[in-house]
Amino acid sequence: MKRTKIIDILRSQDYGQSVCVKGWVRTRRGSKAVNFIALNDGSTIKNVQIVADVEKFDADLLRLVTTGACLSVEGTLVQSQGVGQSSEIQATKIEVLGTCDAEYPMQKKGQTFEFMRQHAHLRLRTNTFGAVMRIRHNMAIAIHQYFHEHGFVYFHTPIITASDCEGAGEMFQVTTKNLYDLKKDEEGHIDYSDDFFGKMTSLTVSGQLEGELGATALGAIYTFGPTFRAENSNTPRHLAEFWMIEPEVAFNDINDNMDLAEDFIKHCVRWALDNCQDDLEFLNKMIDPTLIERLNFVLENDFVRLKYTDGIKILEEAVKGGHKFEFPVSWGMDLASEHERFLVEQHFKCPVILTDYPKEIKAFYMKQNDDGKTVRAMDVLFPQIGEIIGGSEREENYDKLLQRIKEMDIPMKDMWWYLDTRRFGTCPHSGFGLGFERLILFVTGMQNIRDVIPFPRTPKTAEF
Repeated sequence: MKRTKIIDILRSQDYGQSVCVKGWVRTRRGSKAVNFIALNDGSTIKNVQIVADVEKFDADLLRLVTTGACLSVEGTLVQSQGVGQSSEIQATKIEVLGTCDAEYPMQKKGQTFEFMRQHAHLRLRTNTFGAVMRIRHNMAIAIHQYFHEHGFVYFHTPIITASDCEGAGEMFQVTTKNLYDLKKDEEGHIDYSDDFFGKMTSLTVSGQLEGELGATALGAIYTFGPTFRAENSNTPRHLAEFWMIEPEVAFNDINDNMDLAEDFIKHCVRWALDNCQDDLEFLNKMIDPTLIERLNFVLENDFVRLKYTDGIKILEEAVKGGHKFEFPVSWGMDLASEHERFLVEQHFKCPVILTDYPKEIKAFYMKQNDDGKTVRAMDVLFPQIGEIIGGSEREENYDKLLQRIKEMDIPMKDMWWYLDTRRFGTCPHSGFGLGFERLILFVTGMQNIRDVIPFPRTPKTAEF
């Protein structure tokens, strides 16, 4: 008999039909007369209840039906007499496709998220991680749909690169060289002439620079792919491998960029509310009781647009009024998450787009303002999470960009191709980056970024 997914079984009211479901046992309970098996196949947060009359099945078979075991069940779809489900299956045939040892780590009893990270190969079978991964999938669909419908070209930027977009140097090197026998030049530097690419290469930290090349030819592009930061950060908000969405649009200025960011992020949140109701309700109940309220909060409020200098003044006034921050506040500093959240959650009580940051704390490619001190950067700040999007209008002036590259001591040999876009038909353009996992954190209410990606990569952790 052909298998039917459990999500479709639970939607069906075609009672009396014969059905076949396959999945993994969540729980089994019952009496000497009847067993109730909760079966889940990952298609929905909800389980289908299998009703098995004990006298119809071999006792040795039923003993194998334990939490985690994989079953194929044939039976009749009937209207449930119990509370909690509208339909259930009266089993006529049960086949154990895979038994599950008693040492199975994901038993019904509650496990800590830290414990489940140690068993990331199995945690996906839990209700929480099933919900998170289905929402992650839906967010990816929402992103592609938004940009496709708005005329963007999905643009694939290289994962292996010889340039450092952020200029921080925290990159994973890629090499085929024998690390036990490295050839060096007279100055003691590694000689890459015999390496695969003939030069030092790394995993990308961002596709933005190449994305700008695409935007200045195709008009509007977006990237959506893996990025890598060799940053020794053991925090709930950092990963060494994560996914980034980076739209880049020719002829957009900073205001157009802010409009795009707000419209795009609201589209994603709306998609989650419209398409992930069961999973969101579960996470709202089990993880964060304010989750759905917070998602609606983003949709219902226009984002405040605030200059960095004005934001600093608000924070300084808060300190004078007795508010305690862990980190000090002063003009020229990069805001900490606590400062960003104060502006969003306590002062304005709505999302904030902070603009016009000091140029010294921002990347070389951001367009400089006429004051000589600030750049047309923008960060979108959300409740609970702080910065969720970072972007800017790009510096299209060749001389100003070249001067900034020199000031920041970025090797010119790596940047000639990027400067060419300012020599051959330069134009105003803007873009931003959204860390996909930051978005999933916000939409799921999870507290640690390691719990919104299937197999997290962090310092000293590259399991599975």
